[in-house]
Amino acid sequence: METDRVSQVSTGDERRADVIVEAAGRLFFGAGSARVSMDDLARELGMSKKTIYRHFSDKHSLLVAVLDRQFAAVERMLEAVAEEAEGRSFGVRVQRFLIAAGGELGRIGAPQLATGRGDAMLRQYVEQRVDAVVYRRLDALFREGHQQGLLPAPPELLSEITRGALERLLMSDLPRDLDWTAADLLRATVDTVLHGAIRPADQGIDDGQPRAVIPTARDDEQEVGP
Repeated sequence: METDRVSQVSTGDERRADVIVEAAGRLFFGAGSARVSMDDLARELGMSKKTIYRHFSDKHSLLVAVLDRQFAAVERMLEAVAEEAEGRSFGVRVQRFLIAAGGELGRIGAPQLATGRGDAMLRQYVEQRVDAVVYRRLDALFREGHQQGLLPAPPELLSEITRGALERLLMSDLPRDLDWTAADLLRATVDTVLHGAIRPADQGIDDGQPRAVIPTARDDEQEVGP
């Protein structure tokens, strides 16, 4: 028999499924998640496993639903950041996108999910979602900069370098070792990776003066470049 806690908030199948997905996200992707079972989830919800399986055929399908919700939130965040940065310099747009993307990927633990043990199909799904939600947007941004004459380096190269830097940082112990916040390290990574890659529009490719337009100050309202 299910508890009143669930029945009070479950006014229909859709709402009940939302409750299950929310609880599964807390349990399966939280600390010690490797040992969390469907029995644990049923106890957390105060409902039977039979009820859970009426909405999700197995644990894999439930985890996919959790990931879909998480990546939808990431997508909304990146769209909001892009809209807020519209009209700003290209360097600031890149910086804000990368910082937001790094923060969101770190929040949901995407690098760990994509490289960890467990369900190989789930790992592949995470990789596909990261690519679709984050990296395709990054690729488009670098292509735009290249077309505008702001990026002398091939945009494909910059995409690969930046992807590796972001993922490595999110998996790294550097925040602890250097006693920096993750935000500070991510900002430093953005500056380092893109230094010399972005140049003002009035600089020629062969003038021998590569210049970064990414601000290094913590106050990202300070813009450098066009």
